[in-house]
Amino acid sequence: MSVSSSASPTGFSLAGTSLSGLVWLAIALLGAGLFFWPGTVALLEAWQLPEYSHGPLIPILSGLLFLRQLKEYPADPGPKRDRWVGVAVVLLAVLMGSLGRLANIDDIVAYALILWVGGLLLISFGWQTGKNFWPGVVHLVYMLPLPGVIYYKMTTGLQFVSSELGVSMLRMIDVPVYLDGNIIDLGVVKLHVAEACSGLRYLFPIMSFSYVFACLYRGPVWHKAVLLLAAVPITVVMNSVRIAIGGYIANTYGLDWLEGFTHFFEGWVIFIACVVLLFVLAWAMMKLGSDHRSLSEALDLEMDGLVPQFLRIRLVRPSAALIASAVLLLGAAAAFTALPERNTGPVPRDSFALFPRTLGEWEQAGPRQFLDERVEGVLGADDYHQVTLAQPDAAETVGLFMAWYDDQSKGGVHSPEVCLPGSGWEIAWLERTDVADEMGSDRPFELNRAIIQMGETRMMVYYWFQQKERRIAWDFEAKFQLMLDGIRTGRTDGALVRLTTLIAPTEDDAAAEARLQSVLDELVDPLPRFIPEGDPAA
Repeated sequence: MSVSSSASPTGFSLAGTSLSGLVWLAIALLGAGLFFWPGTVALLEAWQLPEYSHGPLIPILSGLLFLRQLKEYPADPGPKRDRWVGVAVVLLAVLMGSLGRLANIDDIVAYALILWVGGLLLISFGWQTGKNFWPGVVHLVYMLPLPGVIYYKMTTGLQFVSSELGVSMLRMIDVPVYLDGNIIDLGVVKLHVAEACSGLRYLFPIMSFSYVFACLYRGPVWHKAVLLLAAVPITVVMNSVRIAIGGYIANTYGLDWLEGFTHFFEGWVIFIACVVLLFVLAWAMMKLGSDHRSLSEALDLEMDGLVPQFLRIRLVRPSAALIASAVLLLGAAAAFTALPERNTGPVPRDSFALFPRTLGEWEQAGPRQFLDERVEGVLGADDYHQVTLAQPDAAETVGLFMAWYDDQSKGGVHSPEVCLPGSGWEIAWLERTDVADEMGSDRPFELNRAIIQMGETRMMVYYWFQQKERRIAWDFEAKFQLMLDGIRTGRTDGALVRLTTLIAPTEDDAAAEARLQSVLDELVDPLPRFIPEGDPAA
């Protein structure tokens, strides 16, 4: 902490406790707690999920990493001119947190909290010393929930890699199995990929462990990099082994044995197995390299003297930088408390239950279709509509799917780029295009145009994300516009619209696209009743 060896009117000697310094530190912590509170709540909620349940351990481990490093830097008396770098970092954290609070996206506030921790260390120790404590600060990243769009794309991709490997292992031992999209068909039982790959929920805690392991490892830097990067493939391979063993048990001993195995192997067993593999990897690199130390010698596990390091907090001094950061945080917290409430609640709109059955020459064929409970839970929409549209003289139909979200700040729309492969479809071709000219619109009308296939069956797809009056093709841009809308108006609602049609073996792609375009032309007029475009007050 910032210390001084000389007496001052506001502090005690180096051997004593600086009451005024502790008071200003407490004020800074109070200000941070008030300002970053929405981010803290978001973290506590995320930590209730299985994939982030390790979250509460991360600050503790980061603190231990910091205290271990602190032993290498004795108390440095005297003033430091390089504390103001820390104030700049705190200011950046406040700006980032303000964006998150204005946009009603609490995860951004949680990300800003880590910046503030780094800024506080730079204020306390100055740039020259404080910059060396980055390992503990960076480790805090592992307690954060990933943005939904990144999480679903990453985990879905890893799930399919893991399931493909597991199915390949089963075929190597002559177990009959068939992988159909997100279904692993063992004959006697069918497993959803998400269920079969539940072992991947330990990916994030294993990544955290590999980071700490790399920090404590005394080997070459490239060894540390290998240990850090190995977490993902080790987890994927172990989950593939879990799938293969489960398939073998189901095929050989029956479903009752499979259920018992699944409950046993989806717990900490897979985590422990991955940790053992990390130790084996480190041991192998030590043996194959020039350094032949034992693994126990290569790991710096010295934990003595941490309590005295923690007690150095009593030496904190009320530097101008610390006072400035405390005042900044209290001011920011007070400013947001004084802001009027901008969340107007759900935007007025008609329910999809009132959506017309007829769109021009297209009429709804059959009743409205509903998803099963599990899929509805994953979708997370506040309202959705799925129907089949047909023309009296047309052989092929068009599927219409729309999902509405009152609040996308926690989750939100799932891209069909992720969901369609999960249904067994492969994306053969995809392009983002602007059809404003075809629609006669004076505003951009961006959508994704894709051809998907399953075996010899082909289908053409149109889909886009709707943020107020904007039609957006790219999911990352949709999230960016969501943040801007939240900052400007407080609105975080939005929707997904998707049109699909089968491409008959006897027709070309242009004929299928003409059907989608025909429905799209008729869809745009009634759509604003159900997916509002302007602000309610406008």
